[in-house]
Amino acid sequence: MKYYNVGKIVNTQGLQGELRLLSVSDFAEERYQKGSRLALFDDKDQFVQEVEIVSHRQQKNFDIVKFKDMYHINDVEKFKGFSVKVAEENLTELEDDEFYYHEIIGLDVYEGDQLIGKISDILQPGANDVWVVKRKGKKDLLLPYIPPVVLNVDLQAKRVDVEIMEGLDDED
Repeated sequence: MKYYNVGKIVNTQGLQGELRLLSVSDFAEERYQKGSRLALFDDKDQFVQEVEIVSHRQQKNFDIVKFKDMYHINDVEKFKGFSVKVAEENLTELEDDEFYYHEIIGLDVYEGDQLIGKISDILQPGANDVWVVKRKGKKDLLLPYIPPVVLNVDLQAKRVDVEIMEGLDDED
């Protein structure tokens, strides 16, 4: 079974078994809703166990979650540093212009017929995502995921068509 990262447990929260998560999911409300099933992976990325969410709230930049049958700090302290992942079968359908990160990372980026590079990472600095394009012999190109820049995403062809606006590529 394939799993996809949705967050990392950075600490415990209080004494009642809550955990502080640094989420990498754009769908935190849905992903951590009561009854959701997630998997815990240790710092060596080995599956540890499946858990069920019984409560979720947001506090500052963190998601605070509580797992079923874990009601004390002693039950959850061992999970600090673990990754929280969702099974592929539990991913929900997205709108036509929405994508999961794992679908985008690794796609080839083209401007016209010219291959620019490959998407290696996605950053979330604020209003919109920024796709990091790894290029041969040049610095990484940072492309904002906005309509005038990203023209087309073709998952079947593993291709993204872009128009690099003036000022985006400081090596020109």
